Amino acid sequence: MTRRFRTAVRSVAAAAALVVVAGLAPVAQASPDAPSFSWTTGDPVITPMPDDSHDSVAVKDPSIVRADGKYHVFMTTTPGEGKGWHMAYKSFTDWSEADEAPLHYLDETAIGPGYRAAPQVFWFEPQQLWYLIYQDGNAAYSTTADISDPTSWSAPRHFYADMPQVIQDNIGNGYWLDFWNTCDRGRCYLFSSDDNGHLYRSETSVADFPNGYDESTVIAREEADRFDFFEAGAVYKIRGTGKYLLLMEAIGDDGARLYRSWTADSPDADDDEWVPLADTAENPFARSNNVTYETAPWSVDVSHGELLRTARGMTPTIDPCEPLQMLFQGYDPDAVVEGGGYGDLPYRLGLLTADGPNPISALCEER
Repeated sequence: MTRRFRTAVRSVAAAAALVVVAGLAPVAQASPDAPSFSWTTGDPVITPMPDDSHDSVAVKDPSIVRADGKYHVFMTTTPGEGKGWHMAYKSFTDWSEADEAPLHYLDETAIGPGYRAAPQVFWFEPQQLWYLIYQDGNAAYSTTADISDPTSWSAPRHFYADMPQVIQDNIGNGYWLDFWNTCDRGRCYLFSSDDNGHLYRSETSVADFPNGYDESTVIAREEADRFDFFEAGAVYKIRGTGKYLLLMEAIGDDGARLYRSWTADSPDADDDEWVPLADTAENPFARSNNVTYETAPWSVDVSHGELLRTARGMTPTIDPCEPLQMLFQGYDPDAVVEGGGYGDLPYRLGLLTADGPNPISALCEER
């Protein structure tokens, strides 16, 4: 989420402090025998790294891929409320190196200055190119053949000539944001959110990608309460199962962020074909009530993040036989600047690791 923040949500979240919230109303009715996730995390693994040309109070919206023996992380940075949004990149071989690894600000590349946020990175095999998708008021992308060279990204281009009509008709007072692309053997699917209860999907052929999305946009899934189905949608293939996992960020009644989840047989599933996996406040995919901190708790949010993938390709994929990990954004409510806006929230990046059996690992046993 970028460029906006509900004053009421911010004040409630700050008041929540660093506690596990027990009184959060359910996002949906939980089944008493529903499977559950549990996670462990430690201190933040990536924190702001300002330099002589860039103020930075937060790092957020991470996208991560492993290639050529290194982790490559792209993220949003902010110099503070009203001062814009930028993107940055760092790479490292081990998580112990992550925070100290050099940070490269991408406004110094052909991507350029101005509003750039919420990246997603993936390798598009047919063209032998890396794609970085991000929001700049539209759905933008840049490409490179060398992910390890942050200066090599191309200037922004756009998937759409303008906001598709179906989004204009349904966005209300929301924002068009958080673009996520996945492809199968024949089709590519570009998802986006609107902070108004909708997940949109556009389609094109693999042969035509990155063109062809303009005339195909539909509402992939929606809910009546915008805060139950808010933003940061992501779709992953679950290796060896024929299933796809949908994650969506919600805002609980306490103002804290959480992730809900569903599965379907295809990324172009209709709304009612997405089957709840862990989609309630009591039984979430990830939320303060299922996260254990190895050190002092530093966030009540589990907000805009990305699962670590098994491969770098054009189909973001997770392996149910390997422990799930998720790079996520959170912040310490005690560190919030009094009277500040959303852009002043001191977001850091943390790493969740799934503990023990869970609904995804159960799929390993079934295959």
